Amino acid sequence: MSSETQVRLLTEERRREIVNLLEKEGRVTVSELKKLFGISAVTARSDLDALNRNGLLVRSHGGGIRPLVTGPDFPLKVRETLYHDEKQRIARAALDLIRPHQTVIIGSGTTCGGLARQIRRAPPEHLTVITYALNVAAQLSEMPNLALVVIGGIFRQVSNALVGPQAEQMMASFHADHCFLGTVGLDAEVGLTTLDILEAQLNAKMLNSARESTVLADSTKFGHRSLAVIADCSQIQRVITDSNAPQAGIDDFRARGVEVFAV
Repeated sequence: MSSETQVRLLTEERRREIVNLLEKEGRVTVSELKKLFGISAVTARSDLDALNRNGLLVRSHGGGIRPLVTGPDFPLKVRETLYHDEKQRIARAALDLIRPHQTVIIGSGTTCGGLARQIRRAPPEHLTVITYALNVAAQLSEMPNLALVVIGGIFRQVSNALVGPQAEQMMASFHADHCFLGTVGLDAEVGLTTLDILEAQLNAKMLNSARESTVLADSTKFGHRSLAVIADCSQIQRVITDSNAPQAGIDDFRARGVEVFAV
């Protein structure tokens, strides 16, 4: 690995940590970043400026603050920087649920993309994967012993996925052993929700096409209600989340018969 690549990776990792700190504390300062990461003020300001350009913070005098108006529907590249370690743990736990010779449906989003990376790293034997997410398909496209089915439809750029009536019709024609689904909102009373109506409709078809379903959702999704309802709790068997998930939210799902694993 070249020194230039090493520097780039270190910079990306540091900026991910700054975003995580911002999500927890609401603001960060240059002086705090200098002490925390052992970097210069110039480097700290450069990090803040880069995150500001990506819409992940608002620059303030001496630091940055969490945007006053935010939405979870950031572009996929931006969302990949959020809660990276938590999503990796969730993806590894999801892989343990997949058995050889199964057909699985994998949804869109960064955590589902993480599951695709785990499958590529340790593929179950004779696996068939159905997906409408191009980031998932890209991870699995060169695997010789895996059957990949990509659903066609209208390209939704923000999630890098294909949705719409054609995608729904094609999904309805399949049967799968297991569906792994990401979500924007996770509320025991309302169920699963997302920002895009077409994606919600396709997700509902995915759940109907699978014998069992697992939701992959980091802890920030708990208690959030978004625009379009995908399904209520009766249509999912389990949720895999991270160890920061609120206990009250976990208990609400378990009371409705949904398994919850916090990893």
